[in-house]
Amino acid sequence: MSRFKALWVTESRPGVFDQQVIERDLAELPAGEVLIRVRYSSLNFKDALSATGARGVTRHYPQTPGIDAAGEVVESASSEFQPGDEVIVTGYDLGMDTSGGFAQYIRVPAAWVVRCPAGMSPREAMLLGTAGLTAGLCVEKLQHVGLDASAGSVLVTGACGGVGSVAVLLLTRLGYTVAASTGKLQQVEFLHRLGAQQIIDRAVLLDGADKPLLKMQWAGAVDSVGGDLLFNVVKSLQYGASVACCGLTAGAAMATASVLPFILRGVNLLGIDSVELPRAVKAAMWQKLAGPWKLEGLEQLGHEIGLEELPEAIKRILAGRMVGRVLVRVD
Repeated sequence: MSRFKALWVTESRPGVFDQQVIERDLAELPAGEVLIRVRYSSLNFKDALSATGARGVTRHYPQTPGIDAAGEVVESASSEFQPGDEVIVTGYDLGMDTSGGFAQYIRVPAAWVVRCPAGMSPREAMLLGTAGLTAGLCVEKLQHVGLDASAGSVLVTGACGGVGSVAVLLLTRLGYTVAASTGKLQQVEFLHRLGAQQIIDRAVLLDGADKPLLKMQWAGAVDSVGGDLLFNVVKSLQYGASVACCGLTAGAAMATASVLPFILRGVNLLGIDSVELPRAVKAAMWQKLAGPWKLEGLEQLGHEIGLEELPEAIKRILAGRMVGRVLVRVD
């Protein structure tokens, strides 16, 4: 079939962006070695920004968002992939200025494509998506610099979000004691189900922003919030501990930052990127998430929607009303 459904974002008038599901033609897709029939995608905060005109994410409109996609190869000009192969594509330019995963087909460079590992279906891959990949990279990097389950609690900020919820589930699966920070205290039961042993009001973590150091508490942390909350976490790390930083929902600037926690307590601020990461590193993490780090209970992380439900879901995630993961059933 040459026609397919896609979420199409247009700028109807300056600064006003509309989303609707339309039919497109395969010939309209960009050049690339691999044509993929998308079965599932997932909704991320970055997708919502693209769908509402954030020029730092998407420069050119009209466009189809969706930084995640999983499905089967239909055509391939690369010897690496054959029709019928189950594959995953996350990050790079997908869903930014390259037509993304909120469509029944994508065409991308072979260098962006990762095989869906044995033991993981495309649906499971998109229940995790970029958020799950990022959470895995955070935990892996913390372990690499010495995070030990016996050292004490590991803090997860933004714990009700995509990265945060997977991080809570994964850290619990690996035997860590998890403290979950959230501004959605009505979701305490959800976080306890994921394995969090302590729930902390986000407002509490913001206390003491004017102080150079805070009481040492955390053996490590995964932060998807950023801003001054992140630096309060830095000031609360145990001696020599680390926080993996991967988000900025509270802003990119840390107005209260200083060098004191680093030179007096030897703590580490670890940056995590999952967009331009070498494909081999992404593939290795997907293998880990399908094997030794395979998570039970992924369904409890969120809910499933269709393409037509995306505009309303985009409003909800931008308003901070989304919990866990949003699986997008594309086919």
